[in-house]
Amino acid sequence: MHRHNLWIALFAATATLGTTATQADFIDDSNVQLKFKNFYLDRQIKDNPAGNWGSWSQAVTLDAKSGYHDLGGIKVGADLLVQHAVKLKGRDKNPDWVLPHNGKESKDHFGKVGATLKAKVSETELKVGELLPVSPVLVFDPSRQLLTTYSGAWLESKDIQNTKLSVAYIDKINNRYDNQFRDLTLFAPGKTLPDASKGHFDLGPTSDGMWIAGVDHQFTKELGASYWYADVQDIYQQHYVGLSYNRQLAEKTKLTSHVRYFDNAESGDQLYGEIDNQALSVGAKVNYGAHTFGVGYQQMFGETNFPTLGGWVPQPYLVNWGVATFTNPDEKSWGFTYGYDFAELGAKGLNATAVYMLGKDATYGVKKDQDSKELNLIVNYTVPEGKLKGLGVQAMYIDADFDYKSDLQEYRVATTYTYKF
Repeated sequence: MHRHNLWIALFAATATLGTTATQADFIDDSNVQLKFKNFYLDRQIKDNPAGNWGSWSQAVTLDAKSGYHDLGGIKVGADLLVQHAVKLKGRDKNPDWVLPHNGKESKDHFGKVGATLKAKVSETELKVGELLPVSPVLVFDPSRQLLTTYSGAWLESKDIQNTKLSVAYIDKINNRYDNQFRDLTLFAPGKTLPDASKGHFDLGPTSDGMWIAGVDHQFTKELGASYWYADVQDIYQQHYVGLSYNRQLAEKTKLTSHVRYFDNAESGDQLYGEIDNQALSVGAKVNYGAHTFGVGYQQMFGETNFPTLGGWVPQPYLVNWGVATFTNPDEKSWGFTYGYDFAELGAKGLNATAVYMLGKDATYGVKKDQDSKELNLIVNYTVPEGKLKGLGVQAMYIDADFDYKSDLQEYRVATTYTYKF
C-alpha cells in the first residue's frame, strides 16, 4: 500500500470510529489538546562565525487521543497528531535542524500530520501508524520545535504482573526538521551531503526497517531490570541491559540510580561498514527537599562511535548526552548535576538546573586523547494558577568546548502553552 493511501485509510478509520461508536467511552475518555510553542535557538561557533545558525519559530499542534470503543472484547481507538510551524526569523544560509533546509535556504513554514490506530485486549495494546516511543533503543525527540516521530507497529503487553513486554517494527522516521516520513539511515556526518534536488539532506544508504523487542521487569518496589534488542536491518544491531534502583531514604530524601550497558555491532549487509561499540552508563541522583544532586559516569569501548539513527535522534538513556554526546571511541566522561526547586522559597513553578559534563581520552578520526566539556544552565517556570495557568517558559544556555572541533555557545528559549478542550 502506498504511504498516502495508508494515511487515507487511517483517517477514514478515525472518522468511522467517531461516528459509529455506540459507547460513550470513545468520546468521554478522549483527550484533545491544542499546544502552542514559541521556540528560539541561536548557536554561535566560536572559531567560525560564518557557520552560526539558528531560528525563531512558532508552532501549533493538535494532539487528539480518543477513548476506546468495545468491539466484542477488543477495544479500539484512534489518535491524531497535526503539527505546523512558521518561521518568524532565521538564517537562510545554514541549516539549523529545526526548520526544513534544502542546502540553500530554510522554509518559511512546514507541517506534518500523523494518525495512529490502537487496539487493546486486557493489558495488551497494539498501535499502528505514527508512533512516539520511549525505550532504550528508540525514542521520539521533543527537544526542538516539532517532534521527531516514527511510523510502524508497536505491541506492548502488561498482562504479566510487574512485567512489560514490547515488540515493534519501525519502517520510517519523520525527523524534527522534516515534513515527511523517510527511510531509516545511520547518523554518519562524513557521509551527509546536501541535495537540493531532493529538497532535504540525503543521509546515505537506507535500511528496510527496524525490529525491536524488549522486556522490563520490576523485581521489587526498588529494583528493576530491562533487556532490549534492536536491529536496524543492514546497518546496526543493538543489545541493551539495564538495572535501576530507586529508594526513599528518608521523608525528604530519595535515591534514583541506574546501570546501563549497550552492545552495538553491524547488521546484515553492513551498509555503513563495521560497527563495534560497547557503552557503559552509570548514574545516580539524590533528591533532598528542594535540592537535587546527580553524578554520572560513562565509558565507550570498541573501535567506532555509538550508533544512532540519521536525523539527529538523541539517546537519553546514556547518562552524559548533550551537544557533546561523549560517544567517541575510548571516551570516558563524568557528569555532575545540581537542581533547585524555588517553591520552597515561595516561587512556585520555578526551578533551575546546572549540568557539567567532562569527556576525556576520546579518539576522533586520527586524533587521540581528545577532551571535551559542556555546561548546561536551564531555568524553567510554569504559571501555577490563574488565567495563565500552565503557561511555561524554559531558557537554556549551553557552552561546549572541544579539542577536536570548534567550540560553541548556544541559547534556547521555549514558551509553551496547552489548551485542553
